[in-house]
Amino acid sequence: MSAVATMPEVRGKLTANAPLAPLVWFKSGGNAEWLFEPRDEDDLVSFVREIDPRLPLMALGLGSNLIVRDGGVPGVVVRLGKAFSRIDRLGDASLRCGGGASGILVSSTARDEGVAGMEFLRGIPGTVGGFIRMNGGAYGREVSDILVSARLVLRSGEVVEWPIDRLGYTYRHSEVPEGAVVIEGVFRGTLGDPEAIGAEMDAIARAREESQPLRSRTGGSTFKNPPGHKAWALVDAAGCRGFRIGDAQVSEKHCNFLLNLGSATSAEIEALGEEVRRRVEAKTHIKLEWEIQRVGNE
Repeated sequence: MSAVATMPEVRGKLTANAPLAPLVWFKSGGNAEWLFEPRDEDDLVSFVREIDPRLPLMALGLGSNLIVRDGGVPGVVVRLGKAFSRIDRLGDASLRCGGGASGILVSSTARDEGVAGMEFLRGIPGTVGGFIRMNGGAYGREVSDILVSARLVLRSGEVVEWPIDRLGYTYRHSEVPEGAVVIEGVFRGTLGDPEAIGAEMDAIARAREESQPLRSRTGGSTFKNPPGHKAWALVDAAGCRGFRIGDAQVSEKHCNFLLNLGSATSAEIEALGEEVRRRVEAKTHIKLEWEIQRVGNE
């Protein structure tokens, strides 16, 4: 029996051997064994329940904080589309946001609704599902400051809503289980003036444009900030600004960003990051931790 015959019927789109490079910011890496783009929540839940429980499953957002290794990703990659991007206002200053909604969409909706406290999401290049999983943050705030609860489809197919305390947040980390897909999050802000909220969002957008290589093939912030230090400063002090391996380069504009200058493989990008870690540790005795997720086979 072929692998195709073992997969359940879906109402969304299920693609075998699907290229992932076009879907991630680095524009590198191999294929997904399967790429599933569910039509709606019921489609996702029934699919997860029916597939072999041993089959690996991971969610893919905007692909901004990710290295997909060149050997590809085994199992199923789930990509949430427009059906998972809905945002509804709850009460005075809370929003229920679909896991596929971008940080820009959430912050813009909050602005239009007069909800303050979510402006920093304008500076996170990802989706609700991704930044709930990673406790994404920017400009002094992080998701754990505003999250009330998250709704997940567990690898078993069970749908649960976990309060923030169940998510075990620390810096750039949560206890969202492996194989779970975040399909919604409830965020709470405070009532505010849309004009002032918009001005703050504009300031964040300008700061990002001025300091980060946003128009390049990059993965965003590469390493976590060690306690009491800035990762970019440690990388710079170790002499890594502009350092290259093949077409993979440490950004000269912001040293905590790695770039694909054109034809870098994921192996070269990851090797560059590891060499930066080695040089920083040799110089400062501080071991940088990856913030970018690295998935798949080498």
